[in-house]
Amino acid sequence: MSLLSVRNLSVRYGDLVGVSDVSLEVPEGGVVALLGSNGAGKTTTLNAIAGLVPTAGGSVTWQGADITGRPAFAVVGLGLALSPEGWRLFVQQTVEQNLRLGATVLADRKRLPVLLDRVFTLFPRLAERRRQRAGTLSGGERQMLAMGRALMSDPKLLMLDEPSLGLAPAVVETMYETLGRLRGEGLTLLLAEQAVELALEVADYAYVLQTGRTVLDGTAAKLADDEDVRRIYLGLETE
Repeated sequence: MSLLSVRNLSVRYGDLVGVSDVSLEVPEGGVVALLGSNGAGKTTTLNAIAGLVPTAGGSVTWQGADITGRPAFAVVGLGLALSPEGWRLFVQQTVEQNLRLGATVLADRKRLPVLLDRVFTLFPRLAERRRQRAGTLSGGERQMLAMGRALMSDPKLLMLDEPSLGLAPAVVETMYETLGRLRGEGLTLLLAEQAVELALEVADYAYVLQTGRTVLDGTAAKLADDEDVRRIYLGLETE
């Protein structure tokens, strides 16, 4: 059974269609990539799963239970966490204060120091800047903080929206090394990316979105090796 199942999801913003028909499965312990160009519906899909935007149709099932339409605080409490595009940090608060805010859903507050240590081990730069205001961090450090804040809820599934966007290549490489470590720890990942080749390197399976619909899916290796898929759907140059 899949950890997360999305069926025929649709989201509307008034008369505008955010997504019209998205379906995907995320198995426990797997890494699934959600691919597509800007405007394909990747962010809207993740926001709908996370309870940040209402759905107009379809269903979201988590560990066999229908969670469609549940508010964001309830979704996080179930074990799904989102590291959003653009970070959405509390810029006047310190690094550590932002991380502690990510742990507000924890029932056992005694676990907070352990989770802080985990984040600081994954991101030593954040440990160095724990007393620094988030608004003074570099782009790469803000991405680390957004991911660390999501991890502070101790999720079973971590969703990441465009984690490589706007970052220097060296920072992106470090970020994906961290994702590999998290995968090695058994954390389930759902990754929305425009950086297709990076995503396919770390993912087991991938779904391709176009104009708010799931148009293609398959193993990451299969999609990466198919020249037609690379050219037509993913916009990659073929040799």
